Amino acid sequence: MADPRFFKRAGPFSLEDLAKSVGGEIQGDASGDLQLLDVAPLDSAGKGEISFLDNKKYIESFTQSSAQACIVHPDLASRAPGSMALIVSENPYQAYARIAQMFYPTVDSGQTYPLDGNIDASASVGEDCNIDPRAVVGAKAEIGHGCTLGPGTVIGPGVVLGDGCIIGANVTVIYALVGRRCIFHAGASIGQDGFGFAPGGPPEGHIKVVQLGRVIIGDDVEIGANSCIDRGSGPDTKIGDGSKIDNLVQIAHNVELGVGCFLAAHVGISGSTKVGNFVMIGGQAGLAGHITIGDGAQIAAQSGVMRDVEAGARLVGTPAVPSREYFRQVVAVAKLIKPKKGA
Repeated sequence: MADPRFFKRAGPFSLEDLAKSVGGEIQGDASGDLQLLDVAPLDSAGKGEISFLDNKKYIESFTQSSAQACIVHPDLASRAPGSMALIVSENPYQAYARIAQMFYPTVDSGQTYPLDGNIDASASVGEDCNIDPRAVVGAKAEIGHGCTLGPGTVIGPGVVLGDGCIIGANVTVIYALVGRRCIFHAGASIGQDGFGFAPGGPPEGHIKVVQLGRVIIGDDVEIGANSCIDRGSGPDTKIGDGSKIDNLVQIAHNVELGVGCFLAAHVGISGSTKVGNFVMIGGQAGLAGHITIGDGAQIAAQSGVMRDVEAGARLVGTPAVPSREYFRQVVAVAKLIKPKKGA
């Protein structure tokens, strides 16, 4: 269920109404009068909630899901749990995008500001805080003890900052719950929309998928200048305790970053990738979406990682391969282009 501090839900809607809205067909024993209250991810959905399956990688989650209803392609409908009502669609992701917009028709940037003064009257501010008069704190936000907010910074409605956080100039934090003693450098942007669109052709084009998750940041996290961390699409984006993120890093929606990770400048992590604990990623490295990086892995600068990585692995290159293999390739290529004697 989306966090009510950040999102206002419409509905409920009947299964029949949802199916009609996307041109889908109802399958299963459920009545079309079944009332659904919300959208939710496969692994957390329950009674009264509808989810979707669009990627075969998540079939196991689908077969074990407690969602009361799900949007699914005809080819995968037979894998559904017996108790699950189905809306069968040729394009489940587009169908989900439309249904999510029905439940959440007014999701916006979250940047509503106090009308009288820069700190909303409903916000809670702890003792010994140093808040620049040009900073903005939104409705029902919670600022812990001993926090610093720099000029031009916006703390959106409902956001929670733990004790001792230092937030630099022109930082934006929305749709986020932040731990203690975190440092966000100038220009960092936390909690904006993830890049979520259901691809489509004319005349409608691509359909925006409402982003209903949050950013959950642990204790002692440092985020560099102008780095961006998108909120989740339904699941949350998570940053583990003690992780250190350099300048100009992009972390997409639903990413889970473990404890004590190091990310150098210009790293990009695509959506729904899970990064284990104490992983080190060099500058300008890029990680594909929906992959898992094991604990303690080290990924060299400018590497392109396109598949799962075992714990403790050391990878180099694009596509990234184990470092020993990479340097053997370098030596082999050098031998191939080396002029032959007498040539």
